Amino acid sequence: MAQTRWGRFFKNLKRYRALFFMMLPGLAYLIINNYMPMFGVIIAFKDINYAKGILGSDWIGFKNFEYLFKTADAYVITRNTILYNGGFIILNTVMAIGVAILLNEVKNKFAARFYQSVILLPFLISMVIVGYLVLSMLSAESGFVNSTLLPMFGIEPISWYFEPKYWPYILTLVQVWKATGYLCVIFLAAIIGIDNEYYEAATIDGANKWQQIRSITVPLIAPTITIMTLLAIGRIFYSDFGLFYQVPLNSGPLQPVTDVIDTYVYRGLMTLGDIGMSSAAGLYQSLVGFILVLLSNYIVSRRNKENALF
Repeated sequence: MAQTRWGRFFKNLKRYRALFFMMLPGLAYLIINNYMPMFGVIIAFKDINYAKGILGSDWIGFKNFEYLFKTADAYVITRNTILYNGGFIILNTVMAIGVAILLNEVKNKFAARFYQSVILLPFLISMVIVGYLVLSMLSAESGFVNSTLLPMFGIEPISWYFEPKYWPYILTLVQVWKATGYLCVIFLAAIIGIDNEYYEAATIDGANKWQQIRSITVPLIAPTITIMTLLAIGRIFYSDFGLFYQVPLNSGPLQPVTDVIDTYVYRGLMTLGDIGMSSAAGLYQSLVGFILVLLSNYIVSRRNKENALF
């Protein structure tokens, strides 16, 4: 049996050798960029001494993790990370699907390409530049909101960078504005792949646009929605560092509502310079994300099986 299996393997290798050669650059990149750095997880359990090197440094077990779990801010940064990213997943998915459906209804090819480019543009802008764009809107002295918009309604200027209560909404708005274009392109590609005959049959049966979207478009792109959601859930403990650090301009009064695990560890590293603590945080985020992906995938698979039975 083993010989037959190996014989089949070498036969396929010879038959599809051109495809295997084409795969080699991507495989090499995957190994070098994703798998070889996994050796670095050992840093999370060591007191790194540059003179001794990684392997020679003292083993300290889980002491680096105490930096995250024994601090008074552990609850705040974990809460902010989960709630922000959970909200982003829902809002980004809903907004991207809605915009993709609207773009699919644009029949003029030039107009459709133009709208796609405009919507995708924010995703390509650096978060540093986005931070300054937000500053130009919210600056206390010369920002557009304080100098132009609020006086129209008779409202006094607001010191935005000293008022934490507004920033959950500001950060959410900025993130959705920036990320919707990328997801929109993915969902639009899935919608374009739907056979037109479904819509023609629905039109003959008297279904309006909303009924076609609800009964044809959304169900048929459900696999794409599931995959993108699972990928996002896997990174729910990772935050967009630029969004939470650059956009609020690292303002101290805003930290209770803008501080997440990534920014907290960065500030700790800038103060203490301990890479062991940073590695511990990265390992913690990766493990939780891995567990969440497996759990979400299990729930989705079980639900699909239950639906198949009925």
